[in-house]
Amino acid sequence: MNDNYIELRTRNTFGDIINTYFLFLKYNFKAYTNLYLKYNAVSIILTLIAAYLLVTGFMGLASRDFRFGMSNTVESDSYFIAGVIVLLFIVFVTSLINYSFSSAYITQYVKNEGTINSRTIWNSILNNLGTIIIFILIGALLYLLYLIISVIVSFIPLLGMIIQYGLSFSMAAVFGLTFMSIFSTEKTFGEAISEGFDFTFSQFWRVILFGLVIGILNFMISVLIVSIPSVIIGIYVYFSVESNVDIATSTFATLVFTFGFAAFILSFIYTQALSQLAYGILYYNLYEMKYNVFLRKKIEQIGINE
Repeated sequence: MNDNYIELRTRNTFGDIINTYFLFLKYNFKAYTNLYLKYNAVSIILTLIAAYLLVTGFMGLASRDFRFGMSNTVESDSYFIAGVIVLLFIVFVTSLINYSFSSAYITQYVKNEGTINSRTIWNSILNNLGTIIIFILIGALLYLLYLIISVIVSFIPLLGMIIQYGLSFSMAAVFGLTFMSIFSTEKTFGEAISEGFDFTFSQFWRVILFGLVIGILNFMISVLIVSIPSVIIGIYVYFSVESNVDIATSTFATLVFTFGFAAFILSFIYTQALSQLAYGILYYNLYEMKYNVFLRKKIEQIGINE
């Protein structure tokens, strides 16, 4: 058992759940991030490539200067379009991996009382791959339905915006809790998504408010991560303008903007993974509130010891 293990299978109040999330990050942030980087090494490299294609294509279109031997705008368009396609694919696949990784991580954390094994996490992802694929296919249809409803209600002043936010947080909660159900109890897709909907709407306001708070906190983390490259880019642009440097045709500017844009995308992906950790903590709280499994187990152990 890990000395800094935090028991997640408790019947906590809303404030205690938020506090538990912070405590979890306090004791596990370094270990989680190191393993996260190990699982996302390839996607980080591909994100840099996609960012380079996007920035190169955009700056080529903006300057109409085809310094890489391009004789018309077709190749600039190709760079830009290829960058968009590659980036969307990377974000989709990486999000899928990180939902699975974070769910498997926190499941192993609870089962092994804080002890994490990288191979066990990977095996858990592989064992549930079929269920995950089915969930992604159905989830895509649910997300399409969400987009249609969002467009319809967007014409309603104020109320439409509130409904959109409510639907957004509800979808995020259902997806997050369903993933946790798949990994923690190894349920089938039907059982897992049923439990995800049940937990979301049986404790609707708690789940929605939790999603809002975690979203704000993770947004702040993302801002902190992006702030460093943003300051560097700002300083570079300022002195470039002062020195009359043509930013649109500068190779160094392309590299600076590439790393800045990649940092933004990678921070977005990372905070997604952190959000799933948060929903993992929420899942165990909701599960214990409904079933009292851990509490009953503790009571039985006390009875045996006496």
